[in-house]
Amino acid sequence: MSEGRWPAAGPPSVVVEAVGRKCPIPIIWVAQRLHEVPIGGVIAVTADDPAAKADIPAWCRMKMHEFVAEVPLARGSAFHIRRMY
Repeated sequence: MSEGRWPAAGPPSVVVEAVGRKCPIPIIWVAQRLHEVPIGGVIAVTADDPAAKADIPAWCRMKMHEFVAEVPLARGSAFHIRRMY
């Protein structure tokens, strides 16, 4: 995530690099690493699978975490998620 553009939430505590992986792998990797982020902190997952645009916000709603933003990257996007519990 070299672009240096962050949503208002600021830089993420953890970045999960999942470019080149198909869903549900990016979500599985986020779920596995979410414990590394303090409650209220932000984790970002980079992904270029078009399904991620719908799947990641849907996972956030289902798990009651906050979907913060989608940040466009040269390849794919970074999806920022705030850990709520």
